[in-house]
Amino acid sequence: MTCPICKKPSDPKYRPFCSKRCADIDLGRWLTGAYVIPGDEDESAEEERPRPDTSLPH
Repeated sequence: MTCPICKKPSDPKYRPFCSKRCADIDLGRWLTGAYVIPGDEDESAEEERPRPDTSLPH
C-alpha cells in the first residue's frame, strides 16, 4: 500500500500513511474543509439557521 499523500510505501505505524507528517497533512485537509463527503444538504439545518430580521429600517 502506498501513502495517499506522497505515494511512498506506507508504514504500519501510520497506516495508510508513510509518516506522522503525511498523517498530519491529511488531518489538516479534513479540518480546513479541503475534503468534502458528498451528500444531500440537511434540510433541518436550514430551518435552524436564524434568519435576518428584515423588519428593522436600514
